[in-house]
Amino acid sequence: MPLEPPPPLPVRRAPLPVAWRAALWRSRFAVVALCLGVAAASAVDAVRPAPPSTVPVVIASHDLDAGTALTGADVEIRRLPAGLAPARSYRSPSDVVGTPTAVPVAAGLPVVPGVLVTDDVRGPAGTVVTAVRFADGAVAGLLRPGMRVDVVAATPEGAVAGTVAVRALVLPVPAEASAPADGSGLLGGSGGDEPAPVLLAVSPDEATALAGAAASALLSPVVVR
Repeated sequence: MPLEPPPPLPVRRAPLPVAWRAALWRSRFAVVALCLGVAAASAVDAVRPAPPSTVPVVIASHDLDAGTALTGADVEIRRLPAGLAPARSYRSPSDVVGTPTAVPVAAGLPVVPGVLVTDDVRGPAGTVVTAVRFADGAVAGLLRPGMRVDVVAATPEGAVAGTVAVRALVLPVPAEASAPADGSGLLGGSGGDEPAPVLLAVSPDEATALAGAAASALLSPVVVR
């Protein structure tokens, strides 16, 4: 009968030094506390709700008096929770720059349509608004608010008399000023084939020149950049 090999001898590990074992024993509470802290932090992160979505809102950078024509320095963007932002708030400073305030606005308050002047018949600073009837109503109908036009005057015979306004700004016509079906309206429409007036923001001198030219010349718009 073959002999079985003897069992392997157990491997003995060298014991930890006494100083190490004492240090581990003394620090056992700190290790347990650290583990509990890590576990608690992980649990909090797991149940913490996601941060609320935010939207940009235009707010007043400082106290604004009524009648202040807003500039970029008067407003700034602040992100507010979507549920707290006013429904009709503006999202970009460019939406309000140049518009006067109708009431005082305290610093930090959102700028909303209710605190701004809503009159559309208003041009940039230093301009006045005038209503111009162009000779060609079809061409006038192609003009849109925001376009810039030169106004050219011509004699009934077709000779060009000159340019009476340069880079005039086409303004929107308020809804209440639009001519109704009977041809009357706040802008003096008389019905028939007479073209509807176009509101232009021009310099005071150009407004005078336009009024004089309208009495004896035919006016035409030239769209410019």
